Parts: sequence; C-alpha cells; structure tokens
Amino acid sequence: MPSLLAERYPRSKIRIVQQIGQPSSSALAAIDQLLLILPSKPTEKSWSVVPQGTRVKELLNSRPSGSVPEITTRLGNKRQTALHVGLLDSSSDAFEQLTFCRKMLAAALAENAVSIGIWVQGFDAEHQRLIVERACAAALAAGFSLPRFKSGRNKPGIKSLRIVGLETRLDLRRTVAEADGNNLARWLTAMPPNKLDAHAYIGLLQELSRKHRWQFRKYGVAELKKLGAGAFLAVAQGNADESAAIVRLRYRPRKNTSRAALSLVGKGIVFDTGGINLKPFQSMLEMHIDMGGSAVATGTLVAISALGLPFAVDCWLAITENRTGPTAYKPQDLVTAANGKTIQTIHTDAEGRMALADTLTLACRDKPALLIDFATLTGACINAITSRYSGVFTNRQKLHPVLKRTGVESGERVWPFPIGKEFLEELKSDSADLKQCSPNAGGDHILAATFLNEFVDKSIPWVHIDLSACTRKGGLAHIPTDISGFGVRYTMSLILDRNILDDAEWK
Repeated sequence: MPSLLAERYPRSKIRIVQQIGQPSSSALAAIDQLLLILPSKPTEKSWSVVPQGTRVKELLNSRPSGSVPEITTRLGNKRQTALHVGLLDSSSDAFEQLTFCRKMLAAALAENAVSIGIWVQGFDAEHQRLIVERACAAALAAGFSLPRFKSGRNKPGIKSLRIVGLETRLDLRRTVAEADGNNLARWLTAMPPNKLDAHAYIGLLQELSRKHRWQFRKYGVAELKKLGAGAFLAVAQGNADESAAIVRLRYRPRKNTSRAALSLVGKGIVFDTGGINLKPFQSMLEMHIDMGGSAVATGTLVAISALGLPFAVDCWLAITENRTGPTAYKPQDLVTAANGKTIQTIHTDAEGRMALADTLTLACRDKPALLIDFATLTGACINAITSRYSGVFTNRQKLHPVLKRTGVESGERVWPFPIGKEFLEELKSDSADLKQCSPNAGGDHILAATFLNEFVDKSIPWVHIDLSACTRKGGLAHIPTDISGFGVRYTMSLILDRNILDDAEWK
C-alpha cells in the first residue's frame, strides 16, 4: 500500500535555467510568460535593451501607474510571449518586494503558463540578486500544488523557470531549499484531518526520516505515561485510540553525535474540536491547520537537511487530536507535567500549551544550545497584530531586536511581546502550581508564553513563535495561498543571516 507522501505529495520539480548577458530573441521565444522587472524610474539605457522597448515605454506612459504589473503586452515572436512589466522601487523592503513578486507571478499564471522567464534589469548587482531570489521564491511557491482530491485532471503547472539578463550566475540552493521546506509545511497544514490523522502523520514522518537520513523516535502513550507527561496526555486522553505521540527527529550531519545546536519544537494538533469547551461551527472549520507549528518545524528541518548545514538539530513534534467525549479532559482537572509541576485545567481549548509543556520539557533534557517552538497557539495574538505578523517571545530579552530585524530582512515579519514573573500573577492557582490559563485576564498570547516558560530550562535560550500569520486570506508576502507556511523562511534567516547560533552577545 503506497504511503501518503508517495501517493499525494507533488513530485514535479521546476527546472531553473540561468542565462548570463543580454537575452537573445530565441531565448525569449522559448518562454510562455516573461516577467520584466524594472526600477520605478527606468533609464533610457534600460529601455534600449528591452525588446520593442520604445513601444513598451509608450504603453507604460499611457496607463495609470501603481498596478502590478504595470502593463501586459506581447512580444512579436511565434510564441507571442506575454510580457508583464513591473516597476519596483529598489528601496522597498523584503516584504514589499516579495508581495510584488507574488502579484507578478499571479498575472503570468492567469494564462496557465508552463514556462516562465524572469528578467530583472536596470538595478545594481546586489539589488538584482535580491530581486531575482525573491522572484524565484515566489515562482517556486506559486508553482506548487496544495493537496487536491478532485476527480478531474489538474491544471498544468510551471515546468521551467528561465532567469535571463544576469551579470553572473547566482547560487539559488538556499532559495530552493527554503521553498521545499515551505511547500512541505503548507502541504501538511492543508491536508484534510481524516487523511492526515495522527497515525498517518507519524508514518509520513518515518518516511521523511528515511529519505533525509534523520534519526526517528516515537514516544507513544505508554512511554509518555512512564515519563510523567501528564499535560500532553490530558489532551490525548479523549482520543478514540492511542495514536497520539511525541516524535523526535534528529539531523546529524557527517555522523555528528553531539548534542543539538538547535532544537525545533512544533505543536501538532491534527484536529482541535476545543474539547469539552467545544468550538462553535465557524471556528472549527479550519482546525485541521492546528498542526501548522509541527509542519513548520518539519519544513525547517527539510531546508536545513537540503543545504547540509554543519550543526546538529533535533525536532520535537507533539502530535495528537483534541477531542470531546466521555474520556476527554475537563475544566478543573488537575494534571502533573513531566517536569513535576501541577496544572489546574481552566479551558480545554487551551490545549496547545498543555501539549507543548511536556514536549518542551523533553527537548530541554537534551540541553540544546537554542530552542525554538512554533505553534498556532492563540487567537489573542491575531487580535493583537493581525494575520500579517506572527508574535515572538523569548527568555532572553536581548534577542528582541534580533528577532524583529530578522523579520524585516526575511519578509516574514514578527512582533516581540514580553513574558515574565509579573504575568504569572494571572496564573496563580489555589490548588496547583499554576493555572493553565486565566479565565478573566486579557493578553492570552502573553499568558500562554509565560505558561510555556515554566517548562523551559532557564539555562537554555528559548524563542516561542505564535503563528498568527499561519493563514492569511489571499496570501502573504510571496506565498499565494491562504495557508502561508510562515516560519521556515524566518528561521533559516535567523540561522544563516543573523548567525544566531554563534552570536554570543545575547546569550
């Protein structure tokens, strides 16, 4: 019987071709749709190298400005290549440029293009490189298909991406690796909950482990009972079977057996009914995406593996459903977590922090140098910063500027929030060490992070990402789908651009 990954995951790869120097007429004639990206104020030199440049310039000047693309016309070759011209301010930030590239791709894909060209012309070498990379990221996202179960044939997607007009060949391995990680995260998050239940998810992770040569370990219900993981098991006890588990994946390059330089933790609630505190109809419609944090953690590990990064990484995934029924946990239940702390349950729909509490405890026992967790944790974070940003929290206050700057530079924007002892006042309990959440206080995203902090070893630097930007209607930055896969690109930027694993200043 074929596995879920083998049966459904899109296998087609977009072939990327790079061409140095002025593109020839024959090269342009091999392209269905050509995206021409020029500076906001193109020079005469730029127009002189554009095919039919005088006519294109006149068309541009005759139209109202401000749309993306500014104009669409056709080249006079046999294929009648569609030419989409966009004007981009080189001073715009990463998010604005990625959004611009998504809109350019949308115009090209409106005609079911199979071959797409990207020509970034008129910028200096560094700006050209950045814009090409961002346009490629948009194309790799747009060319990927989320799960489809329709009986009809799927539309053809992008088969080839031709980058023309380059001064030098670009290294796009990171762009491709990040796209692969993001695509996997989006695909997993979009899977229907009866297709990606806990059994199927764990089986899929085993297959990914074989493919990427990760070490795989499953902590099932029986073993978690021995470990005293009462917080996670409280959420899982309403399930119809014992499919729930905490899964650990290990990436060890070059037979490296050292402790992890980085540990990734993900919330994997494959369906969230809200439990006894049942969600209303509208709120439950998208609760198959409540495992988005685990999908982002897995996608990030895929990107790290694809690049062969030279440090050890652990990935811990808390996989269960949050069901309702006669065995489900209840408000006022008292549970004991794996670190010995007792928790007074207040609201069964605050299950994510319960599942993560034990998972963070287990991850900390291996003493990673840095711990990052991802979770679709609170509606309060969306209320605070909308779905355009995600919230970040940390036990190292010096990290706040680094986290925020990484969001600006990667185009996956975040906003830092505080945690601390003062917020524990809202979680005081008369019967336990702490309450799961507060029945009255606002700022639940802050209280949730403060709760999680009680299960993190204080000697370990920790970042919690509340994925309020996990979904955004119409897409976000370069991602064209409502499910964004937010977090893969951000984490890779944190590692590679900010060099967070080696930066001792904030530790």
